[in-house]
Amino acid sequence: MATQKPQRTPEEIEDIILRKIFLVTLKENPENSSTSDPRVVYPEMTAAEILSEGKSLLLSRDLMERVLIDRLSGEFPNSEPPFNYLIGCYKRAHEEIKKISNMKYQTLRSEMECAAKQAKKLAVSYVRIHLGNPELFSNGNLRDSNPKASSSLSSNSPLLPLVFAEVSSGVMLGGFGGNEFGSGVDCPPGFLEEFFKDSDFDTLDPILKGLYEDLRGSVLKVSALGNFQQPLRALLYLVSFPVGVKSLVNHPWWIPKGRYLNGRVIEMTSILGPFFHVSAFPDHTIFKSQPDVGQQCFSDASTRRAADLLSSFTSIKAVMNNLYDGLAEVLLYLLKNTETRESVLEYLAEVINKNASRAHIQVDPLSCASSGMFVNLSAVMLRLSEPFLDANLTKKDKIDPSYVFYNNRLDLRGLTALYATSEEVAEWINKDNLVKTDGSRPHGDDEIRLLQSQEATSSGSTLNVKPTTSSGEKAKYPFICECFFMTARVLNLGLLKAFSDFKHLVQDISRCEDTLATLKAMQGQAPSPQLELDISRLEKEMELYSQEKFCYEAQILRDGAFIQHALSFYRLMVVWLVGLVGGFKMPLPSTCPMEFASMPEHFVEDAMELLIFASRIPKALDGVLLDDFMNFIIMFMASPQFIKNPYLRAKMVEVLNCWMPLRSGSSATSTLFEGHQLSLEYLVRNLLKVYVDIEFTGSHTQFYDKFNIRHNIAELLDYLWQVPSHRNAWKQIAKEEEKGVYLNFLNFLINDSIYLLDESLNKILELKELEVEMSNTVEWERRPAQERQERTRLFHSQENIIRIDMKLANEGVSMLAFTSEQITAPFLLPEMVERVASMLNYFLLQLVGPQRKSLTLKDPEKYEFRPKELLKQIVRIYVHLARGDAKNIFPAAISSDGRSYNEQLFSAAADILRRIGEDGRIIQDFIELGAKAKAAASEAMDTEAVLGDIPDEFLDPIQFTLMKDPVILPSSRITIDRPVIQRHLLSDSTDPFNRSHLTTEMLIPNTELKARIEEFIKSQELKRHGEGLNMQRSKGTIQPTSGEMLID
Repeated sequence: MATQKPQRTPEEIEDIILRKIFLVTLKENPENSSTSDPRVVYPEMTAAEILSEGKSLLLSRDLMERVLIDRLSGEFPNSEPPFNYLIGCYKRAHEEIKKISNMKYQTLRSEMECAAKQAKKLAVSYVRIHLGNPELFSNGNLRDSNPKASSSLSSNSPLLPLVFAEVSSGVMLGGFGGNEFGSGVDCPPGFLEEFFKDSDFDTLDPILKGLYEDLRGSVLKVSALGNFQQPLRALLYLVSFPVGVKSLVNHPWWIPKGRYLNGRVIEMTSILGPFFHVSAFPDHTIFKSQPDVGQQCFSDASTRRAADLLSSFTSIKAVMNNLYDGLAEVLLYLLKNTETRESVLEYLAEVINKNASRAHIQVDPLSCASSGMFVNLSAVMLRLSEPFLDANLTKKDKIDPSYVFYNNRLDLRGLTALYATSEEVAEWINKDNLVKTDGSRPHGDDEIRLLQSQEATSSGSTLNVKPTTSSGEKAKYPFICECFFMTARVLNLGLLKAFSDFKHLVQDISRCEDTLATLKAMQGQAPSPQLELDISRLEKEMELYSQEKFCYEAQILRDGAFIQHALSFYRLMVVWLVGLVGGFKMPLPSTCPMEFASMPEHFVEDAMELLIFASRIPKALDGVLLDDFMNFIIMFMASPQFIKNPYLRAKMVEVLNCWMPLRSGSSATSTLFEGHQLSLEYLVRNLLKVYVDIEFTGSHTQFYDKFNIRHNIAELLDYLWQVPSHRNAWKQIAKEEEKGVYLNFLNFLINDSIYLLDESLNKILELKELEVEMSNTVEWERRPAQERQERTRLFHSQENIIRIDMKLANEGVSMLAFTSEQITAPFLLPEMVERVASMLNYFLLQLVGPQRKSLTLKDPEKYEFRPKELLKQIVRIYVHLARGDAKNIFPAAISSDGRSYNEQLFSAAADILRRIGEDGRIIQDFIELGAKAKAAASEAMDTEAVLGDIPDEFLDPIQFTLMKDPVILPSSRITIDRPVIQRHLLSDSTDPFNRSHLTTEMLIPNTELKARIEEFIKSQELKRHGEGLNMQRSKGTIQPTSGEMLID
């Protein structure tokens, strides 16, 4: 220990301290040489030079740099490589300073501390020189500078193990994401901080660039199970220094350049790209990360203990959140520095723009970054967004909608807009630019109209934030605005795309399971080597699918905080969008503001997809504020003049369907339906509108799409009917919109019910034929194997179709049954009553007619086919309408159906109803209705006889029945009966004769023809009456022989 001794001078003490630090002596045989460090060297030439200069051979502050240079430049036996030697000097100087602090005399202590600190500073300085110019010392060889470092890092900067040691001290990195690099290397306390703090940028920049390249390489193709935490901590440590921040964004690999640059190239070659690539998701074989998460954690998952799977889920979630936090902190360091903020935004914009094709259904893995990168980036962007996602969304006014059109960073103009076409957006922007060049207020005509309109309240104040621009300048937007739109794009390409991929993966698994079950059934009937191979191949495929599914579950589905952060972001999104139309209030403005109409459609679609996905994850919605989402859905689900895409509006219905209390499993969602003001006032009305609007989507699959969408609506309406306040609103709508949307709703409900039931019953007959074929074992075995496979597949396909169609048909009939009990007027309108009667007659014929026995199935419940329940509901609809038929027009409508009506069906149905225990009053009313229909049929025959041959001009050209209220179609000029054309217009707003546009209001009454028809009817009745009188007179002249003869 260097302590003050009376016999030693301060110069001698300084010499001893510096000798210990630098391991150099200027004396060939120093004192205590027997106990000195064998690493101490004697620079003979340097000592001779100093002596010749008349100086004493004692190391001092004046000589230390000269001696250090000679030590580094010379070749001495047993000497350490330059880097290790310099690090040792710093470490020894640090130790000496601790010893010096124990010296008694302050003056001496101060002098010696100064010398040791200068030695530390000198060591740091020469480490910089050595790393920046390795050729100066030791022939430029840096590779042998870390003998203790891991062999995998032998080609890296010798500084890297020290950085790893610094960031790993006191941090446990075992398990996932652990396995320390360069274990066994110690970093002297304070060395790195001094190394990076006190130097100019040009000196440190090449050193830092090398470190960044090394860190990038250390995590390249590393999965969530690999060691990424040490490199991440090292990266975070380096950017904590201003010089580190500046060096990173100036690195040529910060944003790679090149003709063939794409999303995947940025991911794999940029400095941050490989860090973002770390994930639990599988990737393309070329870019596959190790260790394989699916293989190690989830192989043969069906045989693993639940606790083991849960442990894997928890560990993966934890290490991925460490990654998210670390990367977010790195970006925050860069963003807080005004000199580097722009570079970060440019990097993020480049990543987003080069990966725009990730939004496609099929993604090219060679040109697009991985799902892992974009899910990680989604989590990081959400962390950057947290400051403006407070509960009151106080900073939403800083989000400027003009960013979509005028920003110079993100390419947003090519995205599909909520309502406006690309041509309309371009025209609007051009008008806006013309106004700006004239020096006027930089607002387009639509925006001025919006701001002046009474609908645009203070809620729409986001429009007041405009970027300041002049010709040739880039538009400047606040960071919150930039971050908001970048996060929206990243979530679209990342988290939401991952949800979509997961959904398709689950569908693939389901298809594989069905196919595997079919193949195994066929193998049981007729074994073959090919079938065995197919089964084996499919089982391997299923195993890979299963592993991938668990990886998605581990990184996303099990991370409730991740999903809730995303929900908070999209809450801001919908609140901000509503602000563009004047805030949360109904009705909406009469015209859609262009700011809203021009916003990317995926902003809303992503919000709805996230809500649907989150609703299916237990507890994912707990604590989430859903009222704003509910308001948004009610406002826009039935507003095609604001959101053009019918499938997007249908998605809003799907969200509500997921929120139904029985389905969501959460009592919190019930208040959204039963205690929500906009819901009570508008929900039923808007659901009915969507039910009607979805008939025509413009898609080539619209006919089949509408059934799935209406299924969601039907389930919602069924639930809402049971809520008294909604049922009252429903009845009021039916009264107000008797000839409007409600009539259209009934028409499509009836159309769908007829089609679905008819389709189901026909498919049942086809299924029974297949059953007969397959049950004839001898004949079946004679058929070729391929034919048997095809027929088996057809059988399972028919089963699925019947099950789906019957479920939908049951929903339709059920809705007709419960609504007709309290709402009968729309069913009995002239344009509807015959349609309703024909439907009921057709259903009755199918269920109790001669062919009913052919519909018998072994397991009808399997196909949702419940004929007894269906018959009860059909009969109840008959009875409900008969009870509400004040004008007694329903029996005539029933009997006028020439296709399905048969008076015997009523008695047959009554017999069945008695056997299955239907309410006696229902049966009695039904029998009475049948009697009235029979009487109406007899009366109709008499009327037909009275009228005789009817002139063709009096007949309806479609139904060929006598017109009662003829009207002229304005375009084709053809005359048709009003109820007939009104019934047609419920489904199709065109003239049936030339397809030109037609509405009820356009019909022209043909009063002249109507008068002639009425005159004809009167004349025929008078003529018949006259014939009847003549007959009575002739009968009066005939004398009957006796009463008995008449009875006979």
